[in-house]
Amino acid sequence: MSWVPAFLDAQAAELGSAENTILSYARDLEDFTGWLSHQGASEAAATRDQIESYLIHCEAQGLARATRARRLSAIRQFYRFAFEEGLREDNPAIEIRGPGRAKRLPKTLDHAEVDALLEAARAHGRSEADRVRNTCLMELLYATGMRVTELVSLPVMAARGDPRMLLVAGKGGKERMVPLSPPARVALAAWLALRDVAEEEARVEKRKPPSRFLFPSRGKAGHLTRQSFFTLIKDIAVAGGVSPAKVTPHTLRHAFATHLLAGGADLRSIQVMLGHADLATTEIYTHVLDERLRDLVLEHHPLAKKTKE
Repeated sequence: MSWVPAFLDAQAAELGSAENTILSYARDLEDFTGWLSHQGASEAAATRDQIESYLIHCEAQGLARATRARRLSAIRQFYRFAFEEGLREDNPAIEIRGPGRAKRLPKTLDHAEVDALLEAARAHGRSEADRVRNTCLMELLYATGMRVTELVSLPVMAARGDPRMLLVAGKGGKERMVPLSPPARVALAAWLALRDVAEEEARVEKRKPPSRFLFPSRGKAGHLTRQSFFTLIKDIAVAGGVSPAKVTPHTLRHAFATHLLAGGADLRSIQVMLGHADLATTEIYTHVLDERLRDLVLEHHPLAKKTKE
């Protein structure tokens, strides 16, 4: 009998892990236990050598370093659970060193590209309601730096009363406050007005209960899905003349952070607004200061001025 379901239940119930994290653990552990089974082994008796052989197998398949590091993380968490629950007397993964993660700078967008996306959103959509909703989505994303899941699943109550701040439920259910820019507040108010009219009509004509989400949908989730928004933002990019290869919900999140930092915001404030648990995660955005500082030296340093002369 597999221990994986019990592990996933514990992650969800006791640690409050996000749904996407649980699904990621499930996929990674399914691949690992499937490999073990093919080798005639089991999760209950797996050894350190077998886990390392699995990681070598993953590398041979051409899996990215980040993917291999994530799989090892899932295996470590799984065997720590097994050890703490008394299912095993040892943790075979505890001393295995992973490939680490490549420290790549995040892809981002410049101000002109963001402006083009926001302008395109205002004209993109079959109906006025679609266009107003799309504008609201893009304005909120850029104004707050929310993760896409946080954005599409926002409860409508969080947006009532022309708020200056939004209460966002982040990873693991951790809540944080993010400020709204004036354009985002205007876009939010316009969308709320149209949304509420549509919800009232559905209630009266179809006896449909009102949605609790800011961006309702008829799908199973009850709100706009991540996949739908991903497709939408690509379409908006094409309409705005911005390369769709550069545009994802996450690049708008990166743009929010890099533009704030370049404008003089401190890392600690950006960390809080992004919902990063560790400041080290936020520090990657300091790359935006490199060019700014270089230009500052070239423009103001006495020796640089003499060189120009």
